[in-house]
Amino acid sequence: MSIFTAMRKLFIYSEPKIHNLGFELLEGDDEGALQPPDQTRANQAKQDAQNSGLNNNEMSKGNKNAIKPLGVSEWNKSRKGDGENQKLNPSQTQNKNQAQNDTISNDLSYSLNVLKEKFGLPKNEDIVFRKFKIGKKLDCFMIYVEGMIDKSSINLSMLPTLMSKDILEDMGKQSPVDFLIETVIPVHNLKKESLYGECIKQVLSGASVLFVEGCTECIVMETRGYEKRSVESPKTEMVVMGAQEAFTENLRTNLTLVRRILKTQKLVTELIPAGDINNTMCAILYLDGVASPRVVQEVIKRIKSIKTDLIIGSGMVEQFIEDRPLMLFPQVLSTERPDRTASFIMDGQVVIITEGAPFSMAVPVTFFRLLHTSEDSFTRWPFGTFLRLLRLFGLFCATLLPGLYVAMVMFHPEMLPTELLASIVKSKELVPFPTLLEVLIMEIAFELIREGGIRIPSIIGQTLGIVGALILGQADSVGRPGKPHACDNRFGHGIGKFRYPKLQHGSCYKNREILFYNCRRLFGLFWNSFCHIYFRVHYLQYEVFWYSFPDACGT
Repeated sequence: MSIFTAMRKLFIYSEPKIHNLGFELLEGDDEGALQPPDQTRANQAKQDAQNSGLNNNEMSKGNKNAIKPLGVSEWNKSRKGDGENQKLNPSQTQNKNQAQNDTISNDLSYSLNVLKEKFGLPKNEDIVFRKFKIGKKLDCFMIYVEGMIDKSSINLSMLPTLMSKDILEDMGKQSPVDFLIETVIPVHNLKKESLYGECIKQVLSGASVLFVEGCTECIVMETRGYEKRSVESPKTEMVVMGAQEAFTENLRTNLTLVRRILKTQKLVTELIPAGDINNTMCAILYLDGVASPRVVQEVIKRIKSIKTDLIIGSGMVEQFIEDRPLMLFPQVLSTERPDRTASFIMDGQVVIITEGAPFSMAVPVTFFRLLHTSEDSFTRWPFGTFLRLLRLFGLFCATLLPGLYVAMVMFHPEMLPTELLASIVKSKELVPFPTLLEVLIMEIAFELIREGGIRIPSIIGQTLGIVGALILGQADSVGRPGKPHACDNRFGHGIGKFRYPKLQHGSCYKNREILFYNCRRLFGLFWNSFCHIYFRVHYLQYEVFWYSFPDACGT
């Protein structure tokens, strides 16, 4: 029984014998030393209680007045922190605190090791660390990415100037960083940084960063010189009259193209990074005093709230900042033309230009702005008005024509002229498909040809156009697989959809067309009219950045 009793006591926790002390004894320096007997400890506790003004009645209350025990983890954590601080010397403690705060250390070797660790050297071979002495006296190093900087400016201008022998004679007691910025470095754009994280972002953006011994700040130098595409003519928004310039993938070039048109000091450009890993720069342009401050703040807020690792192009930014993801119409108006972008800014809209994308986005957008082009402003008002009305007519053709054909052939043949009805009935004898399926097949064939013409190489693009013309022409003349009337209907529908200024604006009607096909197939013209009225009323309540979407004024 004694063995079982000993094992039971080993695994079962027992309260301390003395409860009046109010806390448990933890491991400490006195562990293992001889402890006083229980009676001596009780007398000592009683004496301490009497000295503290406690009488015997208060002691008899037990744990009511007990001190709150200190947790073991908190006690060990405090002891561990004190021990580490005692082991580290003052300089090591300072470097540790700076590493936790991401601030730059005045120890050059420590900064060098921190940056090498963050960039993953020696695995990462395109990061260059250039060590040298300023004026042959002051140690420093420069960091940049190979291939993203202008080597001629560094090799022929910066390094010879910094390594000259007598440049530090007039420095005196001035900070080396301030002295180099004010009197030595021959670069047009310089700024100081005090955080390692900001320095890393600048290096990855193509800048060169200079670290100097004994300074808690570094110098960021504008030396970007990577390859970029030159300014070319627009590819998707070609005009007969007007400028023949389009945006490129370089953000600074795009901003310059807009600045060349809007020569005003009220044009404001704010740069905001987007993407947690790649830190793509987004430029927000607006005219101070003209654009709504509420819209500007909302655009900045939405871009800052983007939580994703990678941002490539303006299309991804558009999906993050739009109000209604399920809305068929585009809520952001995009263009590749600098002159049209300038007109958006002058009208009070806020423009977003994303690094790496040859397009700009304007918000808020309204329905009638989707029908405008830059060429409308370059022509006389009668012809410009006619072009806008023609686009509006093409919109109705793209939306109504296929469904009307299905509804009238299947439900309301009495509305058709006799000759046309006889021709439709005769051509339908050669087609083994119902009218709805026939129209859908023609729709899918048309979209496949259009998609193939966009994606295939331009060398064989003409071949695809010839093949598509042969297929549709054969179907139109023979009636297989579609009746001639269905082909003519599909032709009018496609031409009407291509009257839109932007291709993606016409593609927003595809889902609506399929819905209208089913409504006309099941219910005829009555439900077709009901669906159109419902969509019109439904879109009247939509707001894009607090502006009504169907607003005819456009601003």
